[in-house]
Amino acid sequence: MNVALLTVGDELLAGQTTNTNASWLAARLSERGATVRRILTVPDDRELIASTVARWHDNPEFDAIIVTGGIGGTPDDVTVPAVADGLDREFVVFEEIYDRLREKAAAFREENPDLVADYDLQLDLEAAASLPEGATPIVVDEGWAPGCVVDGVYVFAGIPDEMRAMFDTVVDEFSGEAIARTIYTPAPEGSLHDVLESVTNEFDVSVGSYPRSEQRPGRIRVTGTTEESVDAAVSWVESRVETVEPAFESE
Repeated sequence: MNVALLTVGDELLAGQTTNTNASWLAARLSERGATVRRILTVPDDRELIASTVARWHDNPEFDAIIVTGGIGGTPDDVTVPAVADGLDREFVVFEEIYDRLREKAAAFREENPDLVADYDLQLDLEAAASLPEGATPIVVDEGWAPGCVVDGVYVFAGIPDEMRAMFDTVVDEFSGEAIARTIYTPAPEGSLHDVLESVTNEFDVSVGSYPRSEQRPGRIRVTGTTEESVDAAVSWVESRVETVEPAFESE
């Protein structure tokens, strides 16, 4: 399964927010055997988001598209209507979502009277409850506005906790045959050229190398579609390259 990730937000491009969503999603998808073919960050620009979604949706290379960020109902939350534009669908109010948000807003006002009194709280419930026509809403307790799934496009919140909760509701829809193993080595990357070139000729795998640093050894990542081919390639590389244990348990 090939997946494209589109992360949305002016703050990401300005460096005000670290794009942890893309790395987290890529890791989770890879764990499930899916292959991330593209990661792109764009500003809160409705036309650009729409054109990117339309172009990727028409690209047979991608089986699914995940879009994160810019959902909610404030004027700068343009992602969901942009996805509707990109898929040429109407942007419509989902009544069951509207009723849920109205109840949630009423409960918030009741539980936070001082906050409501101090600030002019304005909630555009219709905007927050609107989704592309025919979409399946993704509703989680952690978030305000829903995400959605529509025609192979998954739209998640940008706030990490909300995004992860939304992903968890559809995680079983992502799978694939990609299998990867990582080899750790103290050898400098420049000394690995012949081994890296030869292993792809010997086995049906792809290989990536990542240079060492002061904190951790270098890495060789072997990826294939069968356990047998990956294990054979790893053994072949390990017989020709000095290896070490990873420096950190989380690697």
